[in-house]
Parts: sequence; structure tokens; C-alpha cells
Amino acid sequence: MVTKLMTYHRRPSSTTTASAAPGTATATSSASDWGLLLIRLTFGLLMAGHGAQKLFGIFGGKGLAETGKGFAALGYQPGKLFAAIGGLSEFLGGLGLALGLLTPLAAAALIGVMVNAMATVTGGHGLWETDGGVEYSVCIAVVALGITATGPGRLAVDRFFRWGTGGWPQAAFALGLGGIAAAITLSL
Repeated sequence: MVTKLMTYHRRPSSTTTASAAPGTATATSSASDWGLLLIRLTFGLLMAGHGAQKLFGIFGGKGLAETGKGFAALGYQPGKLFAAIGGLSEFLGGLGLALGLLTPLAAAALIGVMVNAMATVTGGHGLWETDGGVEYSVCIAVVALGITATGPGRLAVDRFFRWGTGGWPQAAFALGLGGIAAAITLSL
């Protein structure tokens, strides 16, 4: 029964064994699945926490009203609305990445926020985080895109869906939607 359920979801040879019938995957997870889970949980939960700082004022955050004032100072008007959009993008995108749920959309949300952060906050400070540069934002965007391209792994909710195996179309969707959302936001 398990083999039958796993048949429709083929993974690369890292999750199959030589003794498995062609076109089937074993019911066991591989080190790459656990590695992807570790990456997804780390980056996803940290981003969700970062968004929660903006939205709810927890984890040392200032909350929506104060964050909105900061966004307004950066030129986002109305600041509170853009703070809510940014906070929700980080919070929901982070949770989606952590769970491996709607991974291309979660990645798009994180990529869009990171492009905005680079364009308005860190871009003028160079590359390195020690100088206030784009290093951190680039890392988050690339990890989100990379997970979308490779797929979130077997230990993800998306394993049941067509986009759960990753690929070029999913990565292009995430990058394109994140880029378009960032461009629209920056043009307002």
C-alpha cells in the first residue's frame, strides 16, 4: 500500500533503492529530505518570526504601528499598510517555506520582500551585513529560490502536489512573481 501511494511521486535516485521496482520510490526518507527540512525550518521559521516582529510586536519587534512609521520614513505610503504587507509576506512566506506548503508562492513572497529591502534599505551599503549591506537579503532570496527549484523534499506538505518536486517552471514562477510584486511595490 505504501509503495503504491509513493509510486506517483518519483524522486531522484537519492530516495530510491536498487531493489525498488522501476518507477517507484521507497517509503523511507533520505538525508537530502532531512537536509531540506532543516534548511526550510531554519530559514522559514526565522522569516516567520521576523514578520511576527512587524505584525505583532513579539520577539523584540515594534509592532505594526511603529513599523508603519519606519516604512513611511522609507517612502512607503501609507506606511502601516506597507508594513502589514511586508510583515504578512515574511510571516506567511516563512511559514509556507517551513512547512513546504505552496513553496513557489512562499518563495515569491520572501523574494519580493527581500528585493524591496535591498532596494530601499541595504542596497546603498554594499554587500556585507557588517556595513548594513545586502548580504542577508540575498541569502534569504537565494535559499527560497533554491528550495523552489529543487523542491521542498519528501518531508513537506507539497509532496502531494504537482509543484512539490520543484523544477525550472516553479523557480521561474517564484522569481517572476516575487520580482513583479517588488517592482509594483517600489513603483507606488
